[in-house]
Amino acid sequence: MNDAPAVRVYLSLGSNINPRQHLKAALDALHETFGDLTLSRVYESQAVGFSGDNFYNLVVGLECALSVGQLLKCLRAIEDDNARDRSGPKFSARTLDIDILTYGDLVGEIDGIALPRDEILKYAFVLIPLADIASDERHPVLRETYGNLVKKMDIRRQPLWPVAFPWGS
Repeated sequence: MNDAPAVRVYLSLGSNINPRQHLKAALDALHETFGDLTLSRVYESQAVGFSGDNFYNLVVGLECALSVGQLLKCLRAIEDDNARDRSGPKFSARTLDIDILTYGDLVGEIDGIALPRDEILKYAFVLIPLADIASDERHPVLRETYGNLVKKMDIRRQPLWPVAFPWGS
């Protein structure tokens, strides 16, 4: 049993292959593993970096006592359980993508993961759902709230819209 104190972690989840099925399965697995989850709204947006079906994205907050490396291994197993194919290019269709956005206030390369994840500041489909559930929390490097960072982001080039996505665990 791991006696490490729990840390607040934010994860980005995305899918554009049967997204409702795969995101629900991922949420079920995360809930079973970590307990209570804080969920943003689910947003639909166009694929970035390639031409393909629209993505569904959301951010999940949870308490985690695993190390960053252990968490990554757990998330990769959930992706694999959802038929994630890692053989294609970085920007491609996927059944499920789960990324660690933040792990407490950790900054730097930890267990092969750069924290906080730079996609927070690049993509509206990451920052906006993060601000949905952590608007007053501060980016570990910039020390600005996610709510303020959304106000500064030019989201006109990255349209996204909320979609109904019932999930109940």
